[in-house]
Amino acid sequence: MPQALPPRIVLGTWDRLRDDAYGVRHEVFVLEQAVPADIELDDMDAVSVHAVAYGENGEPLGTGRLLPDGHIGRMAVRRAARGLGVGGLILDALIEEGRGLAHRKLALHAQTHAQGFYEAHGFQAEGETFEEAGIDHVLMVRDL
Repeated sequence: MPQALPPRIVLGTWDRLRDDAYGVRHEVFVLEQAVPADIELDDMDAVSVHAVAYGENGEPLGTGRLLPDGHIGRMAVRRAARGLGVGGLILDALIEEGRGLAHRKLALHAQTHAQGFYEAHGFQAEGETFEEAGIDHVLMVRDL
């Protein structure tokens, strides 16, 4: 039986990737996690570098973004693609993009249940847990 190809990661602007990135984000954040739709989108989308992972048949599996200040955010993977390494591929692509943009440090607000995932990718927690969109988060940073 042929082995499945790894997801293809595409980096680009919001104008280019909006439909696919937003579809994933809406499904994960708004529908699954009950984040209010009016705070899920923001003005930072237009100035961020977005990453979208695509499966073999071209369907978007996950997404994330890198803000101009070196913050990674809006990391989301569709339920059916979780546990398959999709999030790690997206995160690695955003880390490399940050390195290419000469960021010295990257930061993100990790949902506390995902802290171990980010630690496995070189991020370290800083400070206390805080609430964002009704969900517990922790600030995590990584030097490049």
